[in-house]
Amino acid sequence: MGGLVSSLLLVLLLVIVPVGFAADNGGADYQSPYGVKLPWPIPELIPDLLEGKRGEAAREAKLPESEWYSHSHPWVGPWGPLPHKYKPPKLAEGKSDDWKRARIIATALRFIGYHYRHHYIPDWDPPPGWYNPKPGGTRHDGRGVDCSNFTSFVYNQGLGIRFSSDIHKQAAIETVTVNGTEQELPVRLIPRQDSVEAWARVLKPGDLLFIRPRSSETVSHVVIWIGQWGMPGGRPLILDSHGADVRDENGALIPDGIHLRPFRSDSWYATRADHAIRIVGQ
Repeated sequence: MGGLVSSLLLVLLLVIVPVGFAADNGGADYQSPYGVKLPWPIPELIPDLLEGKRGEAAREAKLPESEWYSHSHPWVGPWGPLPHKYKPPKLAEGKSDDWKRARIIATALRFIGYHYRHHYIPDWDPPPGWYNPKPGGTRHDGRGVDCSNFTSFVYNQGLGIRFSSDIHKQAAIETVTVNGTEQELPVRLIPRQDSVEAWARVLKPGDLLFIRPRSSETVSHVVIWIGQWGMPGGRPLILDSHGADVRDENGALIPDGIHLRPFRSDSWYATRADHAIRIVGQ
């Protein structure tokens, strides 16, 4: 009986995301060495996203999917339609802060493999040549989302919490809005730390960590902290939408878009980390 109980506990305590998926990067399949362990099973954290209407791609926007590609609609611009405002999920009522953090991570992991694109919603897939004045990955067709639209969408869909998807505004938020009630909740600002070890001590999974570029003091990037829930252990992980210029543990180039990435002391992430914001709990 003890062995059965131990096995059941292992199933409950260890949830590992798949680490292999096809990448649109030279036609090669990228096999990530990273995974995530969560304190609750994913089907318990996001059943409404896995099987319910809340998780349907066609419901990501304020508009019906049939109108996502209408140039004439005032809600459809170069970055596609604006996101739907998800109400707080009933299954999150009364749950602990750690459970809510795990739900956020589980929500975010559903989008691993999506490309880096300047879109408001992950599943907007414009045809080739769709007008977008901003250069870079934005001009390519295909599903995807950029860093701050990713973080904003994940909290919106995961917990019904809304905040700006503009990177500069997001980095400066002091409160977030609960959809449906318009209640304002305070966030916690976590100042810059002087080492990877210090960041690992103060951050919790689901925290948003903001990064400055080398050439500017202005924040230009945001990641979701995975921290001690990352695998293998011994090094913190982050989850973000980024270009294809970061290498993994094995020296392989991680494709562009939404992937788990290492938070190494010599990385741009660590050397340029500016501050963090905690949305859930204190």
